[in-house]
Amino acid sequence: MAGTNQRTAYGETLVELCRENPDIVVLDADLGGSTMGKMVEQAMPERHIEMGIAEANMASVAGGLSRVGKIPFINSFAVFTAGRAYDQIRQSIAIGNMNVKICGSSAGCSDFGDGATHQSIDDIAYMRVIPNMTVIVPADANETVAATRYMAEHQGPMYMRLNRNDYGNITEEAQPFQFGEPVVLRDGKGVTVFACGVMVGKALEAAEALKDEVSVRVVNVSTIKPLNKEKINEYAKDVKGVVTAEEHSVIGGLGGAVAEALCKACKPIEMVGVEDRFGASAHNYNDILNYLGLTTEHIADAVRKISK
Repeated sequence: MAGTNQRTAYGETLVELCRENPDIVVLDADLGGSTMGKMVEQAMPERHIEMGIAEANMASVAGGLSRVGKIPFINSFAVFTAGRAYDQIRQSIAIGNMNVKICGSSAGCSDFGDGATHQSIDDIAYMRVIPNMTVIVPADANETVAATRYMAEHQGPMYMRLNRNDYGNITEEAQPFQFGEPVVLRDGKGVTVFACGVMVGKALEAAEALKDEVSVRVVNVSTIKPLNKEKINEYAKDVKGVVTAEEHSVIGGLGGAVAEALCKACKPIEMVGVEDRFGASAHNYNDILNYLGLTTEHIADAVRKISK
């Protein structure tokens, strides 16, 4: 059972993968208790390397490990893996197309209590622009298990972002990861909502709330890069317009990727995401999502606007 927390599902899967493959090694930057790299440290301490508060060095070491046949999984908060280690990821991992897997934990605004310094609303943009980099945003814990296994089994640098909090699964358990495939979770003929991560569930809730007003198609886009532009266009061509929903800036994330894919189709697009600003501290996760406009109601409002 994957449970309902992406971080826990990821840690449990890493332990399983380490038992199955002697080449997998897990690196943490002083946050293993949060990234769940600690699960590997506890089960197989010889396969876990604690790098200290040094994400940049961790990325460089991972590049070196991959050159001798290891499959490193490096972990930290998304704001640090994508931001603090950007240069090392670009230079030591991506340029050489090294087989390193990067996990950005506590992504988006899911670390609601620590405010802007710990909230990553730009990590997809950072990673998406790097050549050779794959970018994956699983919708829930079930898909996190499948995506982690996919990463271990396939070559090349890959970045995956995970939410910090518990929330319900909306994908089936034990299904293979559908890499590069936007998946229709609910069909409709009025507006298509392309969503990723925690916003997929909220898009499904919005579609249900709007069922008597607008017929809404909800598509889970868990592979942001490479984006299947043909499928994006297919799911957009027979509707009035599209909405994108992500726990990320509207600049450079899923919304930007979908807009690039649809530029020739000239479809109207509404983007539900964080506007050009930083995050903020909050008493709970729902408060920060509401403050930044990342709720079921915000998606529903965007659908209504497009459908008029």
